[in-house]
Amino acid sequence: MVKIREDLPQTVDGRVDLEYWIEHLPVLFSAEDKDLLRRAGALSLAHGLNIETPLFQNCFQQGLATAVILLSLKVDAITLAASMLYFTARYSTLSPELIVSSTSPAVLKLIEGVHQIDKTQDIAMMPTWSKNMQRDNLRRMLLAVVEDIRVVLIKLAEQVSSLRIAKDLPEAIRKRLGEETRDIFAPLANRLGIGQIKWELEDLAFRYLDPEAYKSIASLLSEKRLVREAYIQRLLSDIQTSLLAEGIAAEVTGRVKHIYSIWRKMRRKNIEFGEIYDTRAVRILTTEVRDCYAALGIVHSLWQHIPHEFDDYIASPKENGYRSLHTAVLGPEGKVVEIQIRTNMMHQEAELGVAAHWVYKEGGKADEGYRLKLSSLRKILEWQDEIEPYDNDSDQFSQTMGEIFDDRVYVFTPKGEVIDLPEGSTPLDFAYHIHSQIGHRCRGAKLNGHIVTLNTLLKSGDQVEILTAKHEHPSRDWLNPHTGYLHSARARAKVQHWFRQQNRSENISAGREILERELKRLSVDIPLRKVAHKIGCTSIEDLEADLGAGVTSIAQVLTVISRLLAEQVIESREPDLVVPLKSPKVHANVGDVTVAGVGNLAYQFAKCCKPIPGDLIVGYITQGRGVTVHRTDCCNIIDEQEKSENRLIQVSWQDKTRSLFLVELKVISYDRAGLLNDITAVLMREKVDVVQLYTKTEPDHTVCTLITVQILDLQQLGKVLTRIAQLPNVIEAYRVQPGH
Repeated sequence: MVKIREDLPQTVDGRVDLEYWIEHLPVLFSAEDKDLLRRAGALSLAHGLNIETPLFQNCFQQGLATAVILLSLKVDAITLAASMLYFTARYSTLSPELIVSSTSPAVLKLIEGVHQIDKTQDIAMMPTWSKNMQRDNLRRMLLAVVEDIRVVLIKLAEQVSSLRIAKDLPEAIRKRLGEETRDIFAPLANRLGIGQIKWELEDLAFRYLDPEAYKSIASLLSEKRLVREAYIQRLLSDIQTSLLAEGIAAEVTGRVKHIYSIWRKMRRKNIEFGEIYDTRAVRILTTEVRDCYAALGIVHSLWQHIPHEFDDYIASPKENGYRSLHTAVLGPEGKVVEIQIRTNMMHQEAELGVAAHWVYKEGGKADEGYRLKLSSLRKILEWQDEIEPYDNDSDQFSQTMGEIFDDRVYVFTPKGEVIDLPEGSTPLDFAYHIHSQIGHRCRGAKLNGHIVTLNTLLKSGDQVEILTAKHEHPSRDWLNPHTGYLHSARARAKVQHWFRQQNRSENISAGREILERELKRLSVDIPLRKVAHKIGCTSIEDLEADLGAGVTSIAQVLTVISRLLAEQVIESREPDLVVPLKSPKVHANVGDVTVAGVGNLAYQFAKCCKPIPGDLIVGYITQGRGVTVHRTDCCNIIDEQEKSENRLIQVSWQDKTRSLFLVELKVISYDRAGLLNDITAVLMREKVDVVQLYTKTEPDHTVCTLITVQILDLQQLGKVLTRIAQLPNVIEAYRVQPGH
C-alpha cells in the first residue's frame, strides 16, 4: 500500500487522523459544516478504506488528499464533502441513497457531476483517439456538461492528487496522466484563472513527459538557489524601505519561477537557461489600486526599467480575469528582475480564480464576480494561447476555438471521437453528420448503451451508436417537422436529395398517401388543385410527387390550406367560410366569427361538431340564442339545409384574434402500463389543455381513448396528433369527424 502523504494528519499508529484535520479547519467553517465533513469522512472510511483507486491508493485516503488541496482554494463544506466521498462512490458499492441520507442531496449532485466528467474523459482517452482537434472539442465539452463550477474544481484537485501519487507508479501511468493534464486540465485551470493549481499541474505534467528537461532545469535552479535568495533579500529590503518612506503599506515577497514556465520561455525565445533573467522575481501586494501605480513609480525610480517589458493587466485584464502590473528592471549589479504589483484581492483572484468568488450564501447563490467570470467563461473558450504541447504539432493545437456553448452539443462516436452538432440535434442528425449512407441506412440508435428513438434530443457527453440496415431506405416521416426526427438543414437536404432520385411514380404514390392520411386525421376537406397551384405545382400529381420526394413538406401544405381557407369563398349551396388564425396570442372567444351583413351578432360554437379555425363553417340562426356556428359537413346542418335553408347564414373566421377551440381526438392503441401518462405528457409539452378524457378497453386488448382538448389551429392539431402517434403501442391518432 502507498504510504500516507506527509500533508495528511496521522495518528500514533500511522493512520490518517480525520478528526484532527476537521478540528483544525479554518474558522470560517461552522459547527454544522464540520459535522457534515465528519459524516462524509466516516462514510468514506467505512466503505472506501479497503478499496483501491486505479493509482493503488485507497479511496478514503485519496479522497481526503483531494479535500486538502481544495481547502487551499477556500471552497465550501459541501465541495469538501463531495471530494472526500467521490472515489468511494465511484469504486465501491456505496449507494446514492446512503450518500443523501448521510450527507445531503447537494453532495450527491457534485459527485455525479464529477462522474460525468470522468465518463467523458474515459471515452476521449481511448487508444483509438487520433486527432488533436478532438481534444479541443473535449475541453469545450468538459464545461458544456458541467452545471456547477465546483465540479470542475473537484476534478482539478483530484488531478493534482493523482499527479502527486504517480511519481512512484509505472511510467505508462505517469505518461497518461501527464498527457491529459497538459492537454486538458492545465489549460482549463488557466482559463478558470486558478494559478495556484495551474502551476503545479504544469510542472508535474512536464516532469512525467520530459523528465530529462525537467531535471536539468531543476538542477540549474537548485545550484543558483542560495545566490538568488541572497540577491532577492537585498531587493526586498530596498523596496520595502522605499515604500514605507512614501507611506505605502505593502507586502513584498520573492516569487518562484516555475520550471515549466522557464522551459516554455526557453523554447519560445530559443534561448539557454543562462539567458533567462526572470528567475529573479519580486511580488508587491498592496491594499488599493492607486497604491499599485504608486509602487510602480517607486520601483522605476529605484532602477532603470527595461523598455517593452511593461504590461498593465489592471487596465486591460487577461481573458481569464487576471489583473496585475508587470515590469522588469535592471536591479543591483545590472541583473534583470521581474516585478509584479497587484492588490491583495487581485492576488487572491490570480491564485484561486473562480474559487475566489465562490462565496456561497443561503440558497446556493454565488456573488456577482463569480457569475460574471463564469458567464464569460461559458460564452467562449480560446485556449490556443495557453497550450504549447511537447511535440512538434503545435500548429494543430493553436486553432481558434470561439464556439458558443449554448447552441452546440458535443457527443462521442463509439470509437471516442467528438462530434460537434447544433443544439437540438437527434441521433438521426448524428448519423447524417457521419455519412449520408449511414443516415439513409439508419434504423435505430443507442445512447450511452441504451436503445432510444431516433428523435431523442442529444446532450453533450452522450455516446451515440447508430444501428443500420443493409439497404438504404430513408423514411418520408423524417421530413415532417412535427415528428422531430431531423433538426439540421444539412441532414434534411440529404434526405430530400435521396427521395428526388427515386422513381416519380413511387413518389406520387407515397405523396398521395401522406396527403390523404394527414387530411383524414385532421378531418379537413379542401380542393387539392387549388392547393397545388398555390404551392407552385401545375397539378395534384406534381404536388404529390413533391411531397413524396421531400421537396415539399406536409407542414407547408397545411400552411397553404390554412391561407386558402382564409382567402377563398367556395361557391356552393353551403354558406361560405374562411380561415385559420395567425399569430400565437390567445384571447377570449369574442369576435372570432364574423356574421355576413350583420356584424358582431351574438354567437356560440356548436357542441355537435366543435369547429376550429381552418374548418369550413356556417351560421345557424336559433331562436333566442343568436347564431350557432357549425362545420359545413356537420350532419345536423346537412339535415337543416333541406328543412329551412333561410335560417343558414354566411360566417367566416376573423384573422385578428386567437382563441382556443374544443376538438375531440381519438387514439387507438394496444394496452400497456403508463400509456395514458405518456399521452397526457405529450399534451402538456405542447401546452394543450385537456377538457375531458375517456378510455375504453376493447375485447381484442386494444384501447380507445377519446380526449377533448383546447386547440389553437390546424398547425397545433397536426403536431399534437403526430407526437401522440409516435408513442409506443399507439396504432393511430386522429381528429374525430364532426357529427360522427
